[in-house]
Amino acid sequence: MRIKLLPFLLTLCLPGLCSAQVVEEIVCRVNDQIITRSEYARSKDQLRDEAKQQNPSDPDKVYNEREKDVLRDLIDQQLLLEKGKDLGITGDTELIKELDKLRKEMKLDSMEALEKAATAQGISYEDFKQNKKNEIITQKVIGEEVGSHLSITSDEEQAFYEQHKSEMEQPESITLSEILIAPVKPAADKAEKKDEPKPAGDTPAADASAKPEAANDAAAQAADAAAWSAAEAKANDLLKQLHDGGNFEDLARKYSNGPSAADGGGLGVFKRGVLAKELEDKTFAMKAGEVSDVTRTKQGYVILKVTDHHPAGVPPFKDVQDRVQNALYYQKLQPALREYLTRLREENYVDPKPGYIDSGASPNQTKPVETASTKETDAKNLKAKRKKKLGVL
Repeated sequence: MRIKLLPFLLTLCLPGLCSAQVVEEIVCRVNDQIITRSEYARSKDQLRDEAKQQNPSDPDKVYNEREKDVLRDLIDQQLLLEKGKDLGITGDTELIKELDKLRKEMKLDSMEALEKAATAQGISYEDFKQNKKNEIITQKVIGEEVGSHLSITSDEEQAFYEQHKSEMEQPESITLSEILIAPVKPAADKAEKKDEPKPAGDTPAADASAKPEAANDAAAQAADAAAWSAAEAKANDLLKQLHDGGNFEDLARKYSNGPSAADGGGLGVFKRGVLAKELEDKTFAMKAGEVSDVTRTKQGYVILKVTDHHPAGVPPFKDVQDRVQNALYYQKLQPALREYLTRLREENYVDPKPGYIDSGASPNQTKPVETASTKETDAKNLKAKRKKKLGVL
């Protein structure tokens, strides 16, 4: 088998066949790297999926607005990855941390379980990791090369806050944490003879058998009451520890039986009308940092802490300053990033195939000259990508 390379096309010429069979197509070259038609098509498929999520009622509108930038975004990524190499950014350490963070968020026991979860989505684990790594590298390059040069003044922050007050208006809400102490009920007596036949009818034997059953019911009720009593005593003891200065989050992690124990008891944010009326009346009357009395619920005895209490209306500037800064940062980042990527295009060789448009192209780009060396590099890159796709060495 011999490989014949055309400028933008890889063909395989098999012995005994008169015509070439196309297996892959190059749609763009970025220095000595390539973007293939299958990668381009895959990105368009991903965009279509994103459009369905962003605007389920009219996904075609989102897709048509952004489809023209698909090749641009692939070129952007390749330029940022190459810049990452120049800057010595590998992303290796960050990748390990990111994968472990993802594993914990998905509540998986091991990295092997994460690998299975990734492959279940129809993507190889190696591709999954490479995609994550590419995200890390590109974000670090953007942060170092663009984000670090942006500045935001206090006047800009205040002006943004005043202009967007209506968007920041919010209903009253509280952020809650809990310590739940559930009653520990004794396990059923395994030695009980469940299958033993019981006397029937109005006989002395039947009357005699009813007495142990009644006694068992009474014992079960007593055990249940004792379990609830013990839970209440434990909850009251924890409340005393809190009043004496104990740390709520630490006590929740150590003693709470609730599903939020590992997170220090954090339950999240609640608006009015979500909680049970009794709990809503109690918690919405509390200030941030206050702890409730012990309250009995269906699950057990609970102690609630209001970690934040946000009144209805526009929050004060100090409470949303971080949000304002982030909004301004990304507002400034987009044009600065496009300017940076335009400059990278002018400093590198970007060559789309005729018929494929780079919407981020600069009129000052240098058109690369095709040589035998570039053809050879293309062939190697295509061969490597094809092997990776087929899963062969």
